[in-house]
Amino acid sequence: MKKLKKIDGNILRLLAIFVVITAVAGLTKGTKFINTGNLQSMAKSLTEYGLMSVGVGIAMISGGIDLSTVYVANLCGILAGMTMKSTGGGIIAAVAVALVVGILCGAFNGFLVSVLKIPAMLATLGTYQLYMGIAIVCSKGSTVSGIPREFSSFSQMMILGIPLPFIIFILMIIIIAFIMSKTKFGKRVYLVGTNEKAAKFAGINTKSVLIRAYILSGLVSAVAGLLSLSRISSAKADFGSSYTMQTILIAVLGGVNPNGGFGSIPGIAIAVLILQMLSSYLNMFPSISNFYRDMIWGVALIAVLIMNYVIDKRRMAKLSQK
Repeated sequence: MKKLKKIDGNILRLLAIFVVITAVAGLTKGTKFINTGNLQSMAKSLTEYGLMSVGVGIAMISGGIDLSTVYVANLCGILAGMTMKSTGGGIIAAVAVALVVGILCGAFNGFLVSVLKIPAMLATLGTYQLYMGIAIVCSKGSTVSGIPREFSSFSQMMILGIPLPFIIFILMIIIIAFIMSKTKFGKRVYLVGTNEKAAKFAGINTKSVLIRAYILSGLVSAVAGLLSLSRISSAKADFGSSYTMQTILIAVLGGVNPNGGFGSIPGIAIAVLILQMLSSYLNMFPSISNFYRDMIWGVALIAVLIMNYVIDKRRMAKLSQK
């Protein structure tokens, strides 16, 4: 019950931040910011790095981290694009290839972390180079283009004025939130993230749990790669390299503890909305160069980590007093 209150408190803070940013943007930019076209554009843009952030969040909750999500997505997008071109537009086969590759990449990450006991940061730092290398070899270092119009048009579809990719993002959030909060597997991921040794003594197969957690991260990244391929009608090995920093920032902002065992998928989803809203707002100031963007995200990440440290310290002080 106390854990639920903590999660609810974090989500309330995130919602308050979201409302404040929306209000400031609306007051300073008016209908230039708050209009149907801009909101639809933001909804399309956030789906890819939003899903990658969920993958990073799942790995963090398990006590690790997944730095390879961007490059898993790129590899899946490249192989899906190549499959469509080689089969004359076989969309189902391309989607199947992307999902299988995402699962295999996730399983390999999980194997390195859980079986070989390589620190998650080093393991996934290595695999992101590996997956990017494989993507470069497969694409021969060039952009994979010539995607069938039927697949490209998918990202342009609307349902009641809402972009279809955003609807898929919401559905994925609901499904993964259910898996992580309501299933035995999800609860075990939290237990392993909190204390892996204690989880072992409780009879939990920690290796299996970690491998499946990274598989879920890889699968989510594969979906992100497919959505990216549909939106820009091409795929490249180094596309979205700046997303790695953003995904970590979003996961931490969403309330995920980098040490593992705490965080929620809905919190990550709200953090995605906050970052996209802030990014779109900054784009409306020509004087703010894109060269400052990474610096802004870095400052934001450090600020969030400090804020979370202060909150956790106060929480522990209150618990010790009781």
